[in-house]
Parts: sequence; C-alpha cells; structure tokens
Amino acid sequence: MSLKFFEKLSQNFIEFLNDKDDYNVIIEVENNKNSLSAHSNVLKYRSSYFRRELENIQPNENNIKIINKPNVSTQIFKVILRYIYGGIVNLENTETKFIYDLMLITDEFELEELSNKLETFLIETKGSWLKTHFSLIYNSIFSRNGFKKFENFCNDIVVKYPDLIFDADDFTSLKESALVSLLKRDDLQMEEIKIWDYVIKWGIAQTSALPTNLDEWTKEKFLTLKTTLQQCLPHIRYFQLSNIEIYDKIQPYKKILDKQLWKDIYQHLSIPDRPVKSTILPPRSILVAELPPRKNEPKESFSNIISENHAAEISSWIDRKTTAYSKKKIPYKFELVLRGTKDGFAPQTFWNICHGHARTVVVAKVKGTDEILGGYNPLTWDNTCNGELNKWMKTNDSFIFSLKNGNIQNSIISRVKDTQYAILGVCKNYQNVNGPYFGLGFCLRSDVSNFNLDNNCYSNLLTPYYEKPIRTSIDDFSIDNYEVFKVVVRKS
Repeated sequence: MSLKFFEKLSQNFIEFLNDKDDYNVIIEVENNKNSLSAHSNVLKYRSSYFRRELENIQPNENNIKIINKPNVSTQIFKVILRYIYGGIVNLENTETKFIYDLMLITDEFELEELSNKLETFLIETKGSWLKTHFSLIYNSIFSRNGFKKFENFCNDIVVKYPDLIFDADDFTSLKESALVSLLKRDDLQMEEIKIWDYVIKWGIAQTSALPTNLDEWTKEKFLTLKTTLQQCLPHIRYFQLSNIEIYDKIQPYKKILDKQLWKDIYQHLSIPDRPVKSTILPPRSILVAELPPRKNEPKESFSNIISENHAAEISSWIDRKTTAYSKKKIPYKFELVLRGTKDGFAPQTFWNICHGHARTVVVAKVKGTDEILGGYNPLTWDNTCNGELNKWMKTNDSFIFSLKNGNIQNSIISRVKDTQYAILGVCKNYQNVNGPYFGLGFCLRSDVSNFNLDNNCYSNLLTPYYEKPIRTSIDDFSIDNYEVFKVVVRKS
C-alpha cells in the first residue's frame, strides 16, 4: 500500500516559493520592470528548458543567476512559478486571452504537462473565443510543433470554410507547415484548380525577383519556384483536373513539375485508362450543398437584440441617407463579433475580442426596459494603450442612437459634434471597468467588471461631444445583453 500526501507537499512548496530566503535565481520579466525570485534546483528538475538556461548563466558576485524574460508578463510568470513549485494553476475568472498566452509560454518553457492541459481546456470550453480570434490562433499555432490538437481544431474549421485562410489579406504570410497540412486534407472544400492557383500565388510571394510576366521567366526562375513549393506540389490532385484546367493553368508552370509527373498528366489526358507511374491521389470529398430550409422554417436571426429593420436604419445612418434603406436593399452585412450572453459581460472581454476591428456597431438592451441603445465607431478598437491615461480618438463619422422598440415610439440618432472627443481609447489600467465609450453620450462600464450586474452604464443627458441625448432617463443602468457587429459591404 502506498500512502500519498501530495496536497500538503504542494502547499509546503508554495510556501517555499513565497519565502524569500535562500533563493539563488532572479527572473527579470516584463521588459525588466519586475523581478521574481526562485531556486535553481526546483527549476532544473521541473523543466529541461530552465536546466539548459541555468547551465549557461554565470552567477553574479552574490552567487545569484539572473534569467531575462522581457517578453513575459509578471502575472503569467507568477502562474508558471506556482505551477512549478506546487502543481497548481487556478483558471477561475481568468480571461481567455491570458490562458492562451499562458499556453504558448508554457510550451516555450517545455512544461508539456501544463501546455497540453491548457490546449485541451481551451478547445473543450472556449471554442467560441477561438473562432472569433481564428486568424491570430492559426498563424501562431503553426509556427510551433507541439499543438496537434489545435492544428486539427483549426483545420477542421478551415476545410469547411477555406475562405477564412485562402481569401485572407495575409494569406501569403501563411506558414508552410500550415499550408501543407491543409493540402493533405481529402475533405478540403475547394475546387482543385483553385487550390492550385492559391499554391502558385503563395509560392510566388515567397520567392523574390520573379517577373510579373510569365514569358520573362528563365529556367532558373522556374527552378527557384519549384524549390519553394517542393513540400506543396505532391499534394495537388492533378489527375482530377479537366483538360481545360490542365491546359490553361498547369501547363504554363509545367517546368516546376517533375518530368515524369508531367508526362503522366499529359498521357492521362489522352488515354485516361492507361496506368501511370505517378501516384494518383483520390479526389477531394466535396460535400453536397444542403437544401435550402423549408419556407415554414424560421430563418435564424443575425441578432438577439436588433431586427433587420433596425439594421436597415443604422445602415442608412452610416451612409448619411435621409430615408432608411428597405430590408431587401441593406448594403451591409452585420457580422457578429461579440455577444454578451455568449462571450460574457466583463469590460476586458470587450477589449480582448474587439481589438483590431473597425467599422463596428455596438447595441445594448437596457435591463428592465424596451430601450435599445448603441453607437457606431468607424475607427479601430485598440486595447494596447499603456499606462493610466486614456486617449481620445478623432472622427467625423461616429454616432450614437436609440432604436424604436416596444414602448419606444421613435428612433433617435445623435452624430458626433466635437470630433476630437468622438471615441475613447481606454488604457489597459481601466479596461477592467470601461468597455465601449462614445464620448460622454453612451458608455458601457461596470465597477464589478460585469455590465449585467451593477448600474454603471450610462447615456449622459448633457452630452457635450454629441448632438443630443439618446434617452430621457437620468439614471445609469445595467444591461440584459449587448452585441458588437462588424459592418461589411455586401458582395454584389
């Protein structure tokens, strides 16, 4: 029989960490602003990464070794040390972005047990956040080798919605390993010839000094492109392409293919039943499009707060129209970025999820009333403002509004009046309190970090920065729900 007393052992080691006596390692973090103490023997036996680090560092005159980690936050390193000493990581009430960053750092420090646990936790419980920040995750995950679950999670999404990656502005900066992992998938939902076009586009972008005109390419230029694409080319389904596609798309680049492969492709065009020496990959399993929903099945709403009529009205305000668009002629799509009931009501969540998004509409349902309040921000939300000073952002095109709803008889629009104070860029020190902030005319804020709990959201009756107030009550309020939409021009 084996008696185990890990809980007491864990507590003793955490006390050992907190005891500042006898330490012989200092870790300088966060651009060397802060330092943390530790013990070399504990670090070495818990992490092979720190063992190598410490072996290569000479102690100072006080026999203390100093490890510099300027790119790691103090908070993250404290969590890591608590795990190293006590085997405990508390994720309760922790922002998802922090957990994600923690996972990346623990992978770097070769704390495999913890990084694997965090990877599984994020996939199983934070799928909505991961999809919202898909581009960030996709590019960072494939720059590493240890996150196979994440790779599969991401690729399972991309194969169904390949436009997420292939039509992205930064497609050509995609890691080779990420591109190859997609090309290997039999279920990638894209026509093979389009896949070929994207592979060529990606390869050319990675290869310098290639003339725009293909007729000007020398043999060496083709050889260079062939070298760049050597990991990608074997995964194209050449034998599933039509004669016209081969002639129009593949033949101009035949010099980047192996001679035997091109010979077999050419033969297959003329005599498809004759065996070839090259490997014939199976066709991709393109899913059959689903039938449209029955007419009596209600269409899923794009919003839990506003209607299509509301969206048409807001769209007309964005375009400064005197009459509202009809529902059938709305020029914009309202793409959901955040929903309080799904993503949470913490102000910091707003800054984490909406960072980098421009041309957004914020709408909020006031608790206990029919009021729907909101604002339009044409600028980019930015959560990187450091220090204690907020920063006003200038624009001529923002506005705040109240929408017709229930007992609310008429919509109200209030355009920015003092353009210097249109939108407040909230600094990091106050992002746990203040969310979207439109001048002094409309703001979601909470002293308890939950817009749903305390009455600290407000719409000022004396708004100096916008034309007029958007509600009549002087009381601050909480909200039942709020949503943030990215306004995107509809494709014709």
